[in-house]
Amino acid sequence: MPPLFVLALLSLLGTCSSSSLLSDAIVLASLKKGFEFSSIALSSWDVSNPSSVCRWLGVLCEKDRVVALDLTDLNLYGSISPLISSLDRLVNLSLAGNNFTGKIEISNLTSLRTLNISNNQFIGGLDWDYSSLANLEVFDAYNNNFTALLPLGILRCKKLKYLDLGGNFFHGEIPASYGNLIGLEYLSLSGNDLHGKIPGELGNLTNIKQLYLGYYNIFEGGIPVELGNLINLVHLDLSSCELDGQIPTQLGNLRFLNTLFLHANLLSGSIPRQLGNLTNLVFLDLSNNALTGEIPFDFANLRELSLLNLFMNRLHGSIPDFIADLPNLDTLALWMNNFTGVIPEKLGQNGKLQVLDLSTNKLTGTIPRGLCSRNQLRILILLKNFLFGQIPEDLGTCWSLTRVRLGQNYLNGSIPTGFLYLPEINLAELQDNYLSGTLSENTNSSSMPTKLGQLNLSNNLLSGPLPSSISNFSSLQILLLSGNQFSGPIPSFGDVCQVLKVDLSQNTLSHQIPPEIGKCSHLTYLDLSQNNLSGPIPPEISSINFLNYLNLSRNHLNHTIPKSIGTMKSLTVADFSFNDFSGKVPEFGQFLYFKSSAFAGNPRLCGSLLNNPCNYTTIMIKPGKAPSDFKLIFALALLICSLVFATAAIIKAKSFKRRSSHTWKMTAFQKLEFTVSDVLECMKDSNVIGRGGAGIVYLGKMPNGEEIAVKKLLGLGNASHDHGFRAEIQTLGNIRHRNIVRLLAFCSNSETNLLVYEYMRNGSLGEALHGKRGGFLGWNVRYKIAIEAAKGLCYLHHDCSPLIVHRDVKSNNILLNSSFEAHVADFGLAKFLVDGGASECMSAIAGSYGYIAPGKLLKRV
Repeated sequence: MPPLFVLALLSLLGTCSSSSLLSDAIVLASLKKGFEFSSIALSSWDVSNPSSVCRWLGVLCEKDRVVALDLTDLNLYGSISPLISSLDRLVNLSLAGNNFTGKIEISNLTSLRTLNISNNQFIGGLDWDYSSLANLEVFDAYNNNFTALLPLGILRCKKLKYLDLGGNFFHGEIPASYGNLIGLEYLSLSGNDLHGKIPGELGNLTNIKQLYLGYYNIFEGGIPVELGNLINLVHLDLSSCELDGQIPTQLGNLRFLNTLFLHANLLSGSIPRQLGNLTNLVFLDLSNNALTGEIPFDFANLRELSLLNLFMNRLHGSIPDFIADLPNLDTLALWMNNFTGVIPEKLGQNGKLQVLDLSTNKLTGTIPRGLCSRNQLRILILLKNFLFGQIPEDLGTCWSLTRVRLGQNYLNGSIPTGFLYLPEINLAELQDNYLSGTLSENTNSSSMPTKLGQLNLSNNLLSGPLPSSISNFSSLQILLLSGNQFSGPIPSFGDVCQVLKVDLSQNTLSHQIPPEIGKCSHLTYLDLSQNNLSGPIPPEISSINFLNYLNLSRNHLNHTIPKSIGTMKSLTVADFSFNDFSGKVPEFGQFLYFKSSAFAGNPRLCGSLLNNPCNYTTIMIKPGKAPSDFKLIFALALLICSLVFATAAIIKAKSFKRRSSHTWKMTAFQKLEFTVSDVLECMKDSNVIGRGGAGIVYLGKMPNGEEIAVKKLLGLGNASHDHGFRAEIQTLGNIRHRNIVRLLAFCSNSETNLLVYEYMRNGSLGEALHGKRGGFLGWNVRYKIAIEAAKGLCYLHHDCSPLIVHRDVKSNNILLNSSFEAHVADFGLAKFLVDGGASECMSAIAGSYGYIAPGKLLKRV
């Protein structure tokens, strides 16, 4: 302790009051020692001058004692010393919004009225001595890591008005005795692991105004009718906790209720008409249940209603006209029900409607005018109905629109002028209708569509040239215009630099493919098939590094197919069929993996890939009947050539096998009962079971009956001499987990590298779900596969050494064995995590660069 501090402490011992203030200062100094990273946030806490304690940040004094300590949102770390309970005159204590860990216990603070420890990482339980906190009125412990049963000692706080224990991991049942906290005005137990029934005794809390019990809790027995006794209740949230049964009619007694959230449960039956008595209701969400029947006519009394969510139920009947007369309605979501009839004609004319989603119903009639009255409408979703007629012209000037989905209806007529160029719109879907006419240019320079990310007009009757204004869609990522009657040239895409997917197929577009398409460096999918395009394929197209799908079939393209396409390592699917291409098909790179049907319908193409050699000579014969001896000679020549080639092949194969043990090296990662010669024996065309950008996969059956998969890697050269490559292979070979495909061995010579895996008899999950024979997996099996795949990924992320991030998780990379057990495969895009989190890309195997699986970090709130 510094000498000055000692002198200061001695000088303060003269009076009783200063001595009490000194003791508070000593306690605060002790608290600071338990904090981490506090030097900046608590720089005013000068422990060498305790007399200044009342000027310290967050400290409030009265009558020479510390009565309040507020450390909210100071980004402090560390633990809280039990000495904090020595601040015996505290009235208000807040430690909220920091990163405190460990256990905490507060006691002997008889004056304490407000205690806030929310948004930290405290653990353990809250079984404190609450008898020494008798004056406590507010207790907020939200969003920590408490894991015990709900504390019963809290019942001793007779003055408690506010109790928030939500966002933790409390388990067990809600004690029925919580119904004795009759002074409570606020109670939140949501976001825990509670189970059992909601006790009817909570109906005794007649002073309560806000009650939150849902989210992550799993209750049984339905909503207790006793909750209808909470006559002062303003906010009731019982969502997402698997409640079943019917909605009690008694909830209609809650005349002060402002918010009723019962969504994401298992509630059934009809909506009680008594809810129409809740005349102060502003927010009503009954979505994602199994409710039936119609919208009660009594809802016409809900004049304050702003939000009405009834989506994902089994409701039927028409949408009542009185819905349009609700003066404050701004959100109406009724999607995925069985509503019929027409959309109320006056809907939106209240001038406040912002969100309208009536999709996936059986609505008929036309889209009413006035939905965007006063330019408030942001989201308009009416897809998957039976709507017909024209899109209202006034939507073309609805400047507030951000998302529009009108697809899969029977809409006709033209698209309103200016609709596609609205300044705030980011999604426009009008596909699968009967829209006609042309797409107008953007004539309003003040309205630039810089936010439009997705435009889908496919499968309509639109015609005329594509507007050059498309190049102004600087944020466009997906452009789908297939199945129309567009004509003329393809506009330049040079400025649409963010585009990922373009589908202009099944139109009558002509002229050449613009070379500017090569500037779309993020493009992964390009379909220009079934048009009238001509000229050569621009070589610039090969500069699109991430292109995964290319379809140019059924056009009038000519000249040779650019060799540079073979260098596009991410291109796994291509189709050049039924054009006028000529010349030799290149025989390297990606061309080796395209199907032969990708070149069909081009009679002037040749090459070994098409079984149509380019160099051949014709035997000139005089006109007339070919002599019979010529036919005999020709047949004998063919027979002799066949024998010669067969003999040479046999000799070469035997020679290859003799040299195998000398030229090939096999590194085994476990005890194997086969040799490298056995592996090489299975590498023939009849055993090919897969092809891709990374290589060819063969199925092999070893002498002992064991089945293996052999992957021949391409494009790696003499990688066996690359020590980094061999280290990666060694790492993969050492992975041992039940849900990860085992690498059995690695074979290499001076030219080729082979990976030997255990064989997965049922192929990939992608094939089982989406293949020609897919769709047979039951939901229980799918759930099991998802859990097993997650276990494999969890091993890679947490237990493997070094840690591995897969980065290419998709259904085709989840393989299934004979028992449909999931195995994570294909580490082509994986990264090793080394040096405390730094990452290194694996070079061993090329992955599918056309698809990068998105990562999601989920945090419980």
